[in-house]
Amino acid sequence: MLMRLGLGRASVQVPCRVAYVIDGPLQRGFAYGTLPGHPEAGEERFLLSRSNDGSITIDITAFSRPASRLARIGGPLTRRVQESMTARYLRALDRA
Repeated sequence: MLMRLGLGRASVQVPCRVAYVIDGPLQRGFAYGTLPGHPEAGEERFLLSRSNDGSITIDITAFSRPASRLARIGGPLTRRVQESMTARYLRALDRA
């Protein structure tokens, strides 16, 4: 998949691919990894788990390192962008 982060000419391409899918009786999820051209090198996993009492939890796990000059120069700003994306994921799930 090829996503873009930002607006117009100020946007950055963020190519990724689905690395694996989890499709079990009590767990569903997937992970995607970055591809060459992505500002970061890493992986992110989203896992929904249902417990015996019917409650559902979500686990988002991510690891990355800068893979571009832009990400290295960004330093703390790069980390804030990642935290902002995770917060967006959680808000979307809360609305669902």
